[in-house]
Amino acid sequence: MVYHGWCRKSGTWREAPLEVSREVVGQRRFGVKLASLIAYLRTVMRLPVRQIQAYLASLHGLSISSGEIIGLAQRVTAQLGPQLAEVKQRIRASPAVQMDETGWREDGSNGYVWCACTPQLRYYEYQHSRGSEVVKAVLGERFEGVLGSDFLASCNVYTGLHQRCWVHLLRDRHELKEQYPEDADVQQWAKDVKAVYDRAVAYAGPDPSLPPAKQEAARRKQQRAFEQELWLLCAPYAHTSSPLHTLCERVERFLPELFVFVARPEVPAHNNLAERSVRPLVIARKISGGTRSPNGSQTRMALFSLFGSWAAQGLNPFFHCLAALSQPNPLG
Repeated sequence: MVYHGWCRKSGTWREAPLEVSREVVGQRRFGVKLASLIAYLRTVMRLPVRQIQAYLASLHGLSISSGEIIGLAQRVTAQLGPQLAEVKQRIRASPAVQMDETGWREDGSNGYVWCACTPQLRYYEYQHSRGSEVVKAVLGERFEGVLGSDFLASCNVYTGLHQRCWVHLLRDRHELKEQYPEDADVQQWAKDVKAVYDRAVAYAGPDPSLPPAKQEAARRKQQRAFEQELWLLCAPYAHTSSPLHTLCERVERFLPELFVFVARPEVPAHNNLAERSVRPLVIARKISGGTRSPNGSQTRMALFSLFGSWAAQGLNPFFHCLAALSQPNPLG
């Protein structure tokens, strides 16, 4: 109900201002609950627009066009822009970040979704390139943490501490074992490399009673010891015609980036978090085939970033989206 009355002083009919920014999204006729539901169905449930349209009509008797659904998702993204900017800022300020990418199609053209994540944050960005400029753009100029990644050349642009994924290396080692089952050198090398990795992962650290500076020095010393041990296994085969030469030369190139997790126990030895984080996008791509426009890509990436971050923090994505939309909207 809106008060409407005659003002004797001005001699005009006046109405009380109507403040509905906490009830509807922007200037549209739909409320924040419906907006949150559509964003949830589109992102968490990964439903195509037409299925969302059918669901709302069948279960709620609501007739809404596909264009309205798309427009509402875009408006939700615009209203939650500050929250998205905070996710990106926190990623760049994190002591350790993992990155990965996967294919994505926009308007029929191939591109890539890049993911930067921490245990509590997910950030996705669509780019046409897999080049190093994307890594720099996502991390920003001031990132000083440890970057975790696979052996993608684009990530070489980061000159800070870098932890390469052991799962990828061990997977290639296993494939080499299967390719050369009768080669004794290959079989023994694969066994010895896995043993070095197992000991590194099991390393419990120095005496906890030591001062922090001495503990850090001891960890760095142990990191160097594992590096030397691994290189002794690889040196005889690098730059030879042995079937092992490719992996051994990879070890040679990335040796300082294979055991950072020993010196920095908060850093995992693998890139599994990033790989798991891109899987929802892979599934969404298989369902919808990608997006049709830059606005569509931006909307999907923003919603996946926000809903993924909320879920990673143990929050209910639907209710957290609803709470965020119910705040006063400076966009109007």
